[in-house]
Amino acid sequence: MRNSAAAASTALGERVREKGGVSARFEERDGGFDLLLGDRVILRHRIDAPAFRIAKGNPTVTMVRGNFRMEDAPSDERVPRYIQPNRVEDAAPHRECFDLLLAEDADDSAILRVRVSLHDDGATLELFSMLASHDRLNIELVAEADEHVWGGGEQMSYFDLRGRSFPMWTSEPGVGREPGTTFTDKMSADGSFAGGDYWTTNYPEPTFLSSRRYAVTLLNSEYSLLDFASSDRHGLTIWSGRAELRLAAHDDFAGLVHQLSTGGGSQPPLPDWAIGGAIVGLKDGANSFARLERIIAAGAAVSGLWCEDWCGIRQTSFGRRLFWDWQWNPSRYPDLPARIAELKARGIRFLGYVNPYLAVDGPQYAEAARLGYLARRLDSDEPYAVDFGEFDAGVVDFTNDAAAEWFAEEIIGKQMLDFGIDGWMADFGEYLPVDLRLHAGDPMAEHNLWPVRWAKVNADAVASRGRTGDALFFMRAGFTGVQQYCPLLWAGDQSVDFSRHDGIGTVITAALSSGLVGNAYSHSDVGGYTSLHGNVRTAELMFRWYELGAFTPVMRTHEGNRPDDNLQIDSTPELLAGFVRWSRVHAALGTYVRHLCEEATATGLPAQRALFLHWPDDRETFTIQDQYLYGADLMVAPVIEEGAVSRRVYLPGDVSTVWRHVWSGDDFVPGWHDVAAPLGTPPVFYRPDSAFADLFASLPSVRDSA
Repeated sequence: MRNSAAAASTALGERVREKGGVSARFEERDGGFDLLLGDRVILRHRIDAPAFRIAKGNPTVTMVRGNFRMEDAPSDERVPRYIQPNRVEDAAPHRECFDLLLAEDADDSAILRVRVSLHDDGATLELFSMLASHDRLNIELVAEADEHVWGGGEQMSYFDLRGRSFPMWTSEPGVGREPGTTFTDKMSADGSFAGGDYWTTNYPEPTFLSSRRYAVTLLNSEYSLLDFASSDRHGLTIWSGRAELRLAAHDDFAGLVHQLSTGGGSQPPLPDWAIGGAIVGLKDGANSFARLERIIAAGAAVSGLWCEDWCGIRQTSFGRRLFWDWQWNPSRYPDLPARIAELKARGIRFLGYVNPYLAVDGPQYAEAARLGYLARRLDSDEPYAVDFGEFDAGVVDFTNDAAAEWFAEEIIGKQMLDFGIDGWMADFGEYLPVDLRLHAGDPMAEHNLWPVRWAKVNADAVASRGRTGDALFFMRAGFTGVQQYCPLLWAGDQSVDFSRHDGIGTVITAALSSGLVGNAYSHSDVGGYTSLHGNVRTAELMFRWYELGAFTPVMRTHEGNRPDDNLQIDSTPELLAGFVRWSRVHAALGTYVRHLCEEATATGLPAQRALFLHWPDDRETFTIQDQYLYGADLMVAPVIEEGAVSRRVYLPGDVSTVWRHVWSGDDFVPGWHDVAAPLGTPPVFYRPDSAFADLFASLPSVRDSA
């Protein structure tokens, strides 16, 4: 068989595709093969060092209110080692395709088919288990000891993924997200896993970028694990007998991000109104309008009023939640159509809330059940009920095109857009259970796709009214491909604190990681959301979140899950004055943000950028996750530690680079600096040679004029 492998090598030899200075190359060597992008060895398979394994899976999936525990006990692991001669060439002129059959032992039948397709812009690696019983694939890619890795969708704890493993399964992120701490353990004490961990996220995506300037996207939707813990390999485990990996490389990080941003379709643009002032989140029924008027009278720059309780309230032990029947609740918001019209005439949009589930005690649930649009139980044709914590809801089955069209037209179209609502939180998407029956498809494969299907329902509704680029929805859940539908991410339900894994700082990491994989726009709940077990907002937290929110594409406040227990933007004159100042700074940056939107459309670069996108040769930037470039010209380093009145800031550049401190006008040279940062003066710097330098220099007067 070794002679046969040699014969295969002679037949296949070396194949190269090249475009734009980056080549994809397949080489058979030493009875195995290498896959290279440019001079980067991405995958190396040898008989004595195989890159692949297959096994039989034995999964256990447990879900409690959107929190998942994924366990597997694989058996009968097989290791494909030897190449059997087999060559398949694709007739398409733009690519070359080679099938390699791998056997475990020299004289055995093949157990794995490996297809390598060389493209003008990279390569594709496809794996097919030839044993029907073996539905687990393990792949090892080449790693270097000093390599850095980023991506993984929207990660909130770690920007550089190296040294850790990251399961790819959309779920509730958890509260606290640090097992072993009192708060997190208290959340998980009832067996719900509700405390979370560093890797739990609403938006996983099995895409990563390497400091070696290549990227890998696993196109499977089944559960997978990205393992970057080893010093010499990157491991991928896929709960499937088939896998497809898309490989890309570019000599420049920004070019690589551009490739990733266009691979899944271009992201819709942000509307001008959303960046022209702050969106005020209030869920106080009709009193929300009176409060808004007081906020405006104080001088705040307001572009929208967001009332997620437009559909009514359901009070639970968790806090003030919504009634999940997506239509106007007149008792909570009398005369809402007239109120919306009056606000819009003043240039202020009204926003609402929707999610893809229907409470069993609402009329929309009854209608969906009558039409057969709900996912069903395994043991009967009855609709499946999901426990959302003290109430149940049905799952609208988006694998049924008729159900998706019904939701887009009858709920979002008629009940929201036609009603006058111009934006909304498109919540959830990560809850799909796996123990139900869908109209089409396997729930294990559909679970991660559900946020994408949900985003498309919203996008289709907006497009049906000709409102793309004007009506705005924002989501926390996502997966590969969500970028082409969802115009704006939000970072989810952070705790109302400065905690390392669930507090204010996580929204920066979320923006940086998601921005690398095609999501140009991110924002957060100003003030945080989750308040439990006596954890409540402080004035300091509110002020620091104002400062952060002002330097994001959309600035939106939230009252949180327990509004009555927590400080709000209008709770005290001081808090209101702070909000006024920073809402005006945010509005003043509107022309710059529009410039960033145009850049995002043209290049795929996100508004909030990892430092290495513009300083790719400065390895100091590779691990920085608590500051960001806002476009190319602003450096923003929010204060995210409680009690801090200064912070350490890194300014990249060479001897010719100057960074000017926005608030003092002092110039700084590149390097690390301890920068004074009392409340009201977050470390923000700009390039004096920027075309927007005059705008940046005016921000102190904007802030102080309030």
